[in-house]
Amino acid sequence: MGIVRWKLMWQLFVTFLKIGPVTFGGGYAMIPVIEREVVEKRKWLQSEDVADIFAVSGSVPGAIAINSATFIGYRIGGVMGAVAATIGVLLPTFCIVLLLSLFFLEMKDHPKVAAAFVSIRATIVALIVYAAYKTWKTSAVDKTTIGMIAATVALLYFFNQYIHPVILIIGGALAGIAMIWLRKKLGFKTKLHKEEEVYDYMI
Repeated sequence: MGIVRWKLMWQLFVTFLKIGPVTFGGGYAMIPVIEREVVEKRKWLQSEDVADIFAVSGSVPGAIAINSATFIGYRIGGVMGAVAATIGVLLPTFCIVLLLSLFFLEMKDHPKVAAAFVSIRATIVALIVYAAYKTWKTSAVDKTTIGMIAATVALLYFFNQYIHPVILIIGGALAGIAMIWLRKKLGFKTKLHKEEEVYDYMI
């Protein structure tokens, strides 16, 4: 492995080493931090790539934060990149959780600690709302996708106890494939991103 390759692995490791400790709430709360580091600062990926990776990460078993780091690392640096990014995001989190497990039970009823966690929870909500907004910008590309988003939200709200999220994910994938096939048969243009239109998308 050349020097340039090792440098890239080190950059991936350090980048996710910095991301891990500051992504309170994990999962989708990571999107703003990852976009700043991976998209805006390093120019490794586009915002649409990050949104797609998080969509896949939430569709497979495992923690979204770890899955996302692994997918992004693989996209940038192959298998070694996936290993570097995964270790980077896991290492600080593991250490922090280990320390918290030693002291949390003793300190959880302390007024200042309780007040801090109230603020942290509020911040996490803000991060998730911002992540939802960023994902919306790359996912809601036309009226069809907006309709699918609205239908999924309605199903989750009214039938959350009866429909497993995996069913919704699989149903969304099948609905997307069927929608593109139907639009192609009817001769309509199919837009996969807001910036571009795909006229002859093959299934």
